Amino acid sequence: MEAMISDLPAGFPDTVLSAQSTFRAVMEAMARPGTIQRVAASVGVPSGLTRAAAALALTLFDHDTPIWLDPALAAGSEVATWLKFHTGAPVVAGTAKASFALIRDGALLPDLESFALGSGEYPDRSTTLILQVARLGEGRSYELRGPGIDGTATLRAAIAPDDLFDRLAINEELFPRGIDVVLVHDDGMVAIPRTTRLVVAGG
Repeated sequence: MEAMISDLPAGFPDTVLSAQSTFRAVMEAMARPGTIQRVAASVGVPSGLTRAAAALALTLFDHDTPIWLDPALAAGSEVATWLKFHTGAPVVAGTAKASFALIRDGALLPDLESFALGSGEYPDRSTTLILQVARLGEGRSYELRGPGIDGTATLRAAIAPDDLFDRLAINEELFPRGIDVVLVHDDGMVAIPRTTRLVVAGG
């Protein structure tokens, strides 16, 4: 049964200030790949999303940004109804049409080539993945390099799928096209822009 509007979690208590602070956090995350940034704003969180994922949705989604939900999120109606009510963003069935993809279960992540990868003329017209992970700040160690990183950066996280960075290797061939990823857990986020490369993964 479709979720009732009256039963939906709230959005931001202060829409403008909360969106501004969250936007600054995600921009800082993009500028400093591999570093954990925190969502400071209070936000209502529908079942299935983390606080950071919900805040990013309220900040980045609008009626012009088609959204794809993984099967774990699409199985219920609450997230889709919450997104439509608070952002106006349409939920689409096809990954190739999505500006953003919300992934609750990394094991269900489709082949990255199935998403929009941008074009030579419009490389920004690609899908950004918002991928919920089990942990940020602890877990497997990843050494990253690329723009915004002084030498290498160490990211510790528990990420599914295990081969995410192997899959993201397609970005090197596609650049300037490609896929950007934001990892989220609780109120934390880590950006993995298309320019970021894995140096080595530890245990």
